[in-house]
Amino acid sequence: MARAEKVTAVAELTERFQNSSGAVLTEYRGLSVSDLGALRKALGANATFSVVKNTLTKIAATEAGLASELTDLLSGPSAIAFVRGDVVETAKGLRDFSRTNPLLVIKGGVLDGKAMTPAEIVRLADLESREVLLAKLAGAMKASLAGAAATFNALPVQLAMLLGALERKRADGRDEGQAAAPVGASPDPVGPTEEPAAEAATEES
Repeated sequence: MARAEKVTAVAELTERFQNSSGAVLTEYRGLSVSDLGALRKALGANATFSVVKNTLTKIAATEAGLASELTDLLSGPSAIAFVRGDVVETAKGLRDFSRTNPLLVIKGGVLDGKAMTPAEIVRLADLESREVLLAKLAGAMKASLAGAAATFNALPVQLAMLLGALERKRADGRDEGQAAAPVGASPDPVGPTEEPAAEAATEES
């Protein structure tokens, strides 16, 4: 490979490392071209599977800031699954393919810049996919919104009941005040009808 081609290859690999949400390194020794084609289909549309040269990939990993995570894994025939979408879906594809094709060996990888062991990648494959999680989240949010809507719809009714109860309480208080007023009232003063009697008594004397 000419120097210009190597520079281009390193630049492309570096860009893939930087723009991918994850990358899984594998050893594909013994797999046929048709096997690799079947693997690419199994990974889905969110991942690309590329055979790479270790020396160029080490340079690209260093330039992408992933030397410590990937350099030790780059030995033997290497191929990398670069993931741009759901990492769980890609992990499932690699795991399931390796079960039926033991020649594919998962050596490790990186997820969001963090190193992952083969065991961690297999455990990642056991998780639910992004689509399933989003569907569950949407269902939970829908249920929560329905509950909130029912609560808001009930508020006017509850408010009307509360206001009615307060009005009745106030009315009962007014009735009790009016009923109690005569009991505590002071006697009426002597009216003007008694004054003539007093004057008549004075005249007689």
